[in-house]
Amino acid sequence: MLKNDINREAFIEENLRLVHSLCHRFRGRGIEYDDLFQAGCLGLVKATDAFDDDRGLCFSTYAVPVILGEIRRLFRDGGPVKVSRSLKELSLKINRAKENLQTDLGREPTVNELAAELKVTPEDITEALCASQPTASLTVCDEDGVSEVDIPTLSAEDEISDRLVIDMALQKLDEVEQKIIRYRYFGSLTQSKTAELLSLSQVQVSRMEKKILKKLRSVII
Repeated sequence: MLKNDINREAFIEENLRLVHSLCHRFRGRGIEYDDLFQAGCLGLVKATDAFDDDRGLCFSTYAVPVILGEIRRLFRDGGPVKVSRSLKELSLKINRAKENLQTDLGREPTVNELAAELKVTPEDITEALCASQPTASLTVCDEDGVSEVDIPTLSAEDEISDRLVIDMALQKLDEVEQKIIRYRYFGSLTQSKTAELLSLSQVQVSRMEKKILKKLRSVII
């Protein structure tokens, strides 16, 4: 923990760039940047006061979820988030690309395949899909027959926030570990295919994946 108020103020000022880096990702979503920055600073102050460096964590690893939590609260309290025109246009392109790829592949295309087709990043695809889909319908088969349940999906801003936390955590992995996570969880590849791409055995990938997930949990939590 910080020793005195002078150190505290200096520490907060030194980490304002972390707040700016997170707030910039939420530009154009219906809330003024100054309001985003104010909420982010509140999160930074909370993180600074609660941070205990004796735990061995990097401050940014601890602070990012706290700062994002305050920004998310601002969006929740401020009403629905406006979806930018670019996201709407990308969503329409995704729908057309999905139909074309599904015909060619004979199956539902993956996020990576959509990204390659449209020449954008997988993160862009995920963000557009989340922004264009307010609810998801689940078809449930039980003893009373078939019924449908609507559940709320993760909002666009929550998806981005979580993605930022994941990106911070992925930076703690080495190159091979990052590739395993991206192939398996962003590319939807099997362990066998992942092993083939990395010149490893399926058993090696399986063991490494378990260790990586454990490492990610410790970083995020």
